[in-house]
Amino acid sequence: MRQAVFEARYGADWERFETWLDRDEKLRRRAGPAAPAPAGALPDTEIPQAYRRVCQHLALARDRQYSPELVDRLNQLALRGHHLLYGARPRRGFARGLEFLLAGFPRRVREEGALVAAAAVLFFGPLATLIVTLQWHPDFVYYLLEPESLAKLQEMYSPANKRLGMRDADDNVAMFGFYIWNNVKIGFQTFATGLAFGLGSIFYLAFNGLYIGAVAGHLTQAGYGTPFWSFVAGHSALELVAIAISGAAGLKLGGALIAPGLVSRKAALMAAARPAVQLMYGAAAMFLAAAFVEAFWSPLTALPPATKYTVGAILWAVVLGYLAFGGRARAA
Repeated sequence: MRQAVFEARYGADWERFETWLDRDEKLRRRAGPAAPAPAGALPDTEIPQAYRRVCQHLALARDRQYSPELVDRLNQLALRGHHLLYGARPRRGFARGLEFLLAGFPRRVREEGALVAAAAVLFFGPLATLIVTLQWHPDFVYYLLEPESLAKLQEMYSPANKRLGMRDADDNVAMFGFYIWNNVKIGFQTFATGLAFGLGSIFYLAFNGLYIGAVAGHLTQAGYGTPFWSFVAGHSALELVAIAISGAAGLKLGGALIAPGLVSRKAALMAAARPAVQLMYGAAAMFLAAAFVEAFWSPLTALPPATKYTVGAILWAVVLGYLAFGGRARAA
């Protein structure tokens, strides 16, 4: 059955069930006497059957690989129905945010896997290419970075520097604030410019890949590889993957404008905005965690590089494993 036919056949049932959910949640918040049900509303005696139908439709939508928007809507209806029918109130605040980070966000990343993969190629491709290129053609870096900038980078990652990636006047707290601002700027640029039919996201993914690749390639070729790579090892997984996810969110918006399907561009953009913003919520959390690691762990020189490489490898495994498997048990 095509999705359009499926929605046309059962959409009215979902709307009636959602109306009952809204009414019941309002009554629980007020904790007052029950108000008369509106005309056409589901009677309470039919709610268990309506809930089972929603769960069945959710299973069918997943099995038939209908759109993520439809699956997400049915999943939300099933969750809300479960909470109300079994006496649990919807979680709010911290608990709800934690649930999203533990399960909802990695599921969303997997659902948008094609866009995430495309963004990763656009970002990591130029980054890796430039690192390799500069080992054979080191002067190429001057097409991308000014000599003054390169001199500052070499000072920051000099083996003689007591705090890697920082100058003497810097402190960890100030750098934490700076890294948050810088990460948010990169993520927002990469995401928001997707509204330019995806072209802005493509540009910023490639640009940031080239810039980071230029820095990494130059410092490696110039003999500062050990201090530089030991510095970035800890926070690289969180920060770099978050950039790719931000780009995927921007491409989601751009794709809705380029190919809206049978609906208007406005309607397509509104439908794409929810999953795109969910991707950005998770990416923002990753950027925040990356800034903390970068400010308080990455600059340490008391630890041997091997230890920092090991921690970095563990964090890469944790991040990739989290995105690949997070939320699967809850979705089952």
